[in-house]
Amino acid sequence: MVRPAARSAVRRGAHPPRVERVRLHVVSDVHGTADDLARAGDGADALVCLGDLVLYLDYADPSQGLYADLFGTESTEHFIALRTEGRFAEASAFSRTLWEDVVAREGRPRHDVVESKVRAQYAALFAAMPVPSYLTYGNVDLPHLWPDYVRPGQTVLDGEVAEIGGLRVGFVGGGLVSPMSTPYEVTPEEYAAKVAALGEVDVICAHIPPAVPELCYDVLARRFELGSRALLEHIEATAPRLVLFGHVHNPLVAHRRIGRTECVNVGHFRGTRRPYAVRW
Repeated sequence: MVRPAARSAVRRGAHPPRVERVRLHVVSDVHGTADDLARAGDGADALVCLGDLVLYLDYADPSQGLYADLFGTESTEHFIALRTEGRFAEASAFSRTLWEDVVAREGRPRHDVVESKVRAQYAALFAAMPVPSYLTYGNVDLPHLWPDYVRPGQTVLDGEVAEIGGLRVGFVGGGLVSPMSTPYEVTPEEYAAKVAALGEVDVICAHIPPAVPELCYDVLARRFELGSRALLEHIEATAPRLVLFGHVHNPLVAHRRIGRTECVNVGHFRGTRRPYAVRW
C-alpha cells in the first residue's frame, strides 16, 4: 500500500529511484544460421544461447547440413523419412551404410569426418555470435570442441549459475539419452545432478523442457521429445520466476505456468530467425 505521504511526494514531482533494467535476447536451436545469429543481439544487453548450434540435417530442406554435404540430398531425404516415421532401427542401419561409403571415400575415420564438418560450422557461428553472450550446450553439440572457438565475452555454463542484471540465472545444457543417439546426451541421473547444482535461482535456462507433455510434444514431428523430470521437480520445489528452453521445434504449447513459474519455449531460431526478448 502507498501511504498518503508518498502520494504527496509524487504529486510534488518526486521520483522513485531509477532501476536499471536488462534486456536479453534468447535463442535456441540455431542449427547453422550464422548470418542471423550475428544480428540476434541487436538492441539487447546480452544474448543467451540455449544450444544446438550445429546443423546435421534440415527436415524442412534436406539439401542443407552436414548429412546433405556428405550423403547427398536424396539419401538425406530417405533418412529423414525413416526417422519421421519412427523407424529408428531402419534409419540407423541406413545411416551405417552411408557412413561406410563416406569413410571409404574419405580414407579417414567417421569421427574425423564429423569433427572437420562441425569445426567449420563452429568457426563461423562463434565468430558471428555477438558479445556479451551466455551459452549452454544442446543435445547435438560437441562440448569438447567449444573451447577452440569461444571468444572473450562468450560465457559457457552447464550446471552453473551466473548473475545477470541482478538475478541468479542457472544454465543446464544437453539432452537425455534417446533413440536419436545425438552427441550430447546424458543419463537422467547425470542431468538431475546438474539441475541440483543450481540451487535456488531466479531464472533457469536449459536446452530441453521440463517433463510436461504439452511442452514436449512436437506437432510436426508428431512425437514427444524427452523433457526432464528432474527439471520439473526442481521448478516445483524452488519456484524460479522464469524457465527458458528450446529443443522442441514446433511445440503444442510454447508457454505454461507451473505454480508461479512461467515456462517458455523460446522458439526454433533456424525456423523463425528471431530471438525471444525478455526484460527484468
